[in-house]
Amino acid sequence: MDTIPSSVEAKLGAVYHSEETAFHVWAPTAPQVTLVLYEDAGVYNEEGKVTDHEGGMEYEMVRTPDGVWSVKVAGDLHGTYYMYRIAWEQGRYTYAVDPYARAVSANGCRGAIVDLARTNPPGWENDIKPPLLQPTDAVVYELHVRDFSVDEHSGMKYKGKYKAFTETGLRDAYGNAIGIDHLVELGITHVHLLPVFDFRTVNELADPDDRTGDIYNWGYDPQNYNVPEGSYATDPADPAVRIRELKEMVQALHKQGIRVVMDVVYNHTYTVDDGPFEPIVPGYYYRQDASGRLSNGSGVGNELATERPMVRKFIKDSLRYWAEEYHIDGFRFDLMALIDTTTMADIAEELRREVDETIMLYGEPWTGGDSPLTEQTVKGTQRGKGFAVFNDHFRHAIKGDNDGAGKGFATGADWHEGAVIEGMMGSIHDFAHEASESVNYVTVHDNLNLWDKILVSQGLAEEAGLLHMAEGELPGGGDVQGAVTAAAPYSCVDPANPLASMAVRRAVLANGIVLLSQGIPLLHAGDELLRTKYGDHNSYRSGDAINAIRWENKQRFRAVFDYYKGLITLRKQYPVFRMSARDRIEQHVEVLRSSDQLIVLRLTEPELPIELNPPGDHSGEAQMVVIINGNASDMKVELPPSPSMWGILADDRCAGAEPFAVVNGADVIVPGLSIMVLREEVTQPKTRLTRIELEYERDDQAYDGWNVWVWGTGVRDGRIDFTRLHNGKAVAVIHAAEGVSRVGCIVRYKEWEDREGEHDRYMEIPPGVQHVKWRVRSGEAGWEPEVPRPDMAS
Repeated sequence: MDTIPSSVEAKLGAVYHSEETAFHVWAPTAPQVTLVLYEDAGVYNEEGKVTDHEGGMEYEMVRTPDGVWSVKVAGDLHGTYYMYRIAWEQGRYTYAVDPYARAVSANGCRGAIVDLARTNPPGWENDIKPPLLQPTDAVVYELHVRDFSVDEHSGMKYKGKYKAFTETGLRDAYGNAIGIDHLVELGITHVHLLPVFDFRTVNELADPDDRTGDIYNWGYDPQNYNVPEGSYATDPADPAVRIRELKEMVQALHKQGIRVVMDVVYNHTYTVDDGPFEPIVPGYYYRQDASGRLSNGSGVGNELATERPMVRKFIKDSLRYWAEEYHIDGFRFDLMALIDTTTMADIAEELRREVDETIMLYGEPWTGGDSPLTEQTVKGTQRGKGFAVFNDHFRHAIKGDNDGAGKGFATGADWHEGAVIEGMMGSIHDFAHEASESVNYVTVHDNLNLWDKILVSQGLAEEAGLLHMAEGELPGGGDVQGAVTAAAPYSCVDPANPLASMAVRRAVLANGIVLLSQGIPLLHAGDELLRTKYGDHNSYRSGDAINAIRWENKQRFRAVFDYYKGLITLRKQYPVFRMSARDRIEQHVEVLRSSDQLIVLRLTEPELPIELNPPGDHSGEAQMVVIINGNASDMKVELPPSPSMWGILADDRCAGAEPFAVVNGADVIVPGLSIMVLREEVTQPKTRLTRIELEYERDDQAYDGWNVWVWGTGVRDGRIDFTRLHNGKAVAVIHAAEGVSRVGCIVRYKEWEDREGEHDRYMEIPPGVQHVKWRVRSGEAGWEPEVPRPDMAS
């Protein structure tokens, strides 16, 4: 392949102008290439394919030394179809769709020439990307176009279509927002669309209501990389409609403040011999093993040789086209490990420099099988290169394995605290240079979704009636819709109080960890509605009965939705949850506890809202505390000492940006299987403090340099100076928070140059007392409390 000439600077594809169209295709090994034009899309067979491409108007093409064949055809060709006819030795020839085609006929059987300006919806030139300062400001929502709207209760006119995202003002019978308004209400910033390029495995001409036809697929089966999928369009037979309607979808999301990420699959094609590349340049676009056979790192029979110049060029050209023509805001790379790191780094650098400096790029840092590629883009290779990777280390620590009963922190396993904390700090001490390189998630479209994983891990699969699906079918066949109707996936949930269910609490706990972690959080569509796929761990072709988002669940689980919404609001309000740089995270995130299925973090951030940084002599930055309780039982947690009250922003019932309760004491009870987030209310001092006077007596009266070290006060720990002399004794005043029963204390000289006694001392505080005195005499072992007088009692 090294002897094949490249043409990395060439502009390839059909370049339309109203007066002429120029055609360019790279086919360096072909003896002759002919352009063939057609007035129609051809004759379709019963399978929705066009197999006869004879009878078109032929134009001989001219080859350049670098293997590009070109021809110009005069006239306005908008609405014309075209193919390339490749002549080979011994009279053999093949017809091929242009790999750079920007429009196609139904099912991608022929390329089409379209004036792209005519596909722009009204106002397209004024489409504005929603603002994004940094990747960690994103909250990504992974979504399949058809799943979003196809439910019979969705109330949407354009079920299963791009245009469903343009339908606003939709409400269910209870007044709950659904459709795009639901996404806005939830607060996500990015919709990550499963593949919307033209894929092979759905017959675009099939009746979308015929559940026996091939009408559903996730879309990881590339056919025409630079064309939208037609099954999501209202008229797949008109090449311009799918283009216009995808633009309308992007425009509608942008108007609502939501960016769009496109799932791209540049690691393999659905087929090889009749795929987008092999008919034009046989053998060049696919990676081979040492024996010359197609390598199978994708697990589906082939992998693209991204390290070769013209494959790399194709990928970069394709991405740039989507970003510029469709205003796409980011790309998720399927099996990104099969794309060499040089290509990925080039993509990030060029797209940010020349197209959009805020574009978001991330992908799967693994393969689907063994690959001969030496420069695989696995975890760690992304450091400092401008793109992120899915964090499966964090995923496993939170939930356990993907499809079985294996457990993680949120599903009941011990000893996962350290791995969870590593993920919550953006994996900066694992594989990431910065937190913006880690996409944090628990589940996505493949494997068991979150609710089903919870059920399986808790031994509830049988009670829930989860199905055993394979390749979109029940074992031995059977009625999938009937099986779904008979299932009871929410049998363990109290309909009057969903958040009291242990299974619901585990689900919310899992994604709550994700939303409160440094990095880029990603949610699977419907998690906020306790979406189930009825136990189908690979629903790529299982149809609507399994995959549809059921909008009736919004009212059913409104409390769950509100909790997700509150956590997203909380994350977006406080920069402390959206740091990226390693040094800032290390400086502002402190682990206070990591044991016994309990995690306590203290976070400080100088960029907190201004009201949390008041003037005066407040010595430290405002604090926040995040507590993750993986125990089934309540846990008492000591809070960092502060003279201020703690406002609760999230507990097991509510979450939001403003406190809905305050803690006046030194500790807090955290309910089982829950999260608690607290904010230091520096303008609200604690009340009902206990005043402790400690009198220290020395025979030499030499008190200079002596001070008191205290802990457990709930108000101010550490060094307390003696502030006055009384009857020859030095007096220090210590304050303890309400509910504190004893305070640890050591009398010391300067910074531990000497101390009174060898053992730590504790000053007991009787219940109901707000003023106590303790006396200590230098050189004596005993400490004396003064019994509180009645007038000292509260």
